[in-house]
Amino acid sequence: MYYASLSLLVAALPRASNWSIGVGITMLLCNLVAIAIGRYAIQRKGAGPKLPIELPDPFGGEFGVPELLATASFGHILGAGVILGLSNAGVL
Repeated sequence: MYYASLSLLVAALPRASNWSIGVGITMLLCNLVAIAIGRYAIQRKGAGPKLPIELPDPFGGEFGVPELLATASFGHILGAGVILGLSNAGVL
């Protein structure tokens, strides 16, 4: 009885993909999409500390540390979902 329920549980687990260049590129693209979304969606830009480096013009001059942390966190959540979905579909 125990082994039957364990095998059903293992069959229901999502298939995780090992790291590859495709996984890395997918995560990079998801983070870039999240930064692009955050660039236009964040209403109070520049409220916190500034980044120690100058960013190129497409990011604008008011992209600071809080915006970077927020968009990168959203990008990693988005990327994890996309990678799990693509690996379960057999693409990655």
